Amino acid sequence: MKAFFPYYAATDDIIVRVSVSFLPEQSEPGRGRWFWAYHVRIENEGDAPVQLLTRRWSITDGRGAIHHVEGEGVVGEQPVIHPDGSYDYVSGCPLNTSTGVMEGHYTMVAADGRMLRVAIPRFALVAPAEAE
Repeated sequence: MKAFFPYYAATDDIIVRVSVSFLPEQSEPGRGRWFWAYHVRIENEGDAPVQLLTRRWSITDGRGAIHHVEGEGVVGEQPVIHPDGSYDYVSGCPLNTSTGVMEGHYTMVAADGRMLRVAIPRFALVAPAEAE
């Protein structure tokens, strides 16, 4: 599991794992555009369901500029994750630099109505070096 999802964060009984891939076919370095896909797996190791309500990302490019993205759900969904269950999704991130980092959190609601702020691990966006 760790090899496929090298980035990991735990908040209470919720585990968030992330893997990231550079997508050369969607990138245009000559035009200052690099693109990555990231795969997130959210696991519920608790004994009650939780529902993901919102997300907030901080995306920092290679020049240090920070862009915040927030909104409802992920990829158009607000999934309920049952005990011992997981939810996977894939999304993407364009940058105008060949490196950057992403991190953030989800807001979830537990079955008893408690609001949870669930950490998304910090992960690097790094394009392979280009041949001269």
